[in-house]
Amino acid sequence: MRRSLVAGAVVALTFATAAPALASNPPGTASAGSADFAKADQTFKVDPLAVCNVNPDAAGTVTGSSPAQSRNGLKIGETSSTCTTEVVNQEEFITKTKSVATGSGFELSALVAAKGPRLKIGEWKITCEATQEGTAAGWELKGMSGWAGLPQQIPSGYVYEIKASTGTVLAKAKFTDTVFPVPNDGSLAMTLLKITFEPSSGYSGSITVGTTACSPTP
Repeated sequence: MRRSLVAGAVVALTFATAAPALASNPPGTASAGSADFAKADQTFKVDPLAVCNVNPDAAGTVTGSSPAQSRNGLKIGETSSTCTTEVVNQEEFITKTKSVATGSGFELSALVAAKGPRLKIGEWKITCEATQEGTAAGWELKGMSGWAGLPQQIPSGYVYEIKASTGTVLAKAKFTDTVFPVPNDGSLAMTLLKITFEPSSGYSGSITVGTTACSPTP
């Protein structure tokens, strides 16, 4: 199965308080993904890719990038990120921020030996935008193949079972997992995709594709 584009968005609004709330998420951050998984006595790790963090005290853009990665059973192409602070009111230094991570060329072949699918994602993008009023996260997935039975519209927090041809569940993939703090201060964090291996696969650990978080601006 191949899809040209799947996309969505999540919004969080601030609530009036007697004093400014302390945000439980950072001002703005983004990463294209990471991995930490193992098989028998072999461990495969990919540190967070293309990380950037917003500078909330000055206008400008912070960038991040990572070269292509290859581990036994996993390939990830080049990745990049931008974290931008824009001043919308100079006199009062009112700002808005946008944190974006993009990647391409994801291929997970680790499950093929267990009669599982070869999973591919051609491109992905995750964003988190913040103003004084709240935050909004958006995401895109393009060029997906191997994801048989995935819904046309992926709901937030959807869990997809990655199965072998025999029907055995080899791993679980959770899409657009969004976390809001309690009490809600208007900030949010989102993981676009997290694949967690089941024992039946012969692997342990997980792979993450795209993470972001941001908080309302001061």
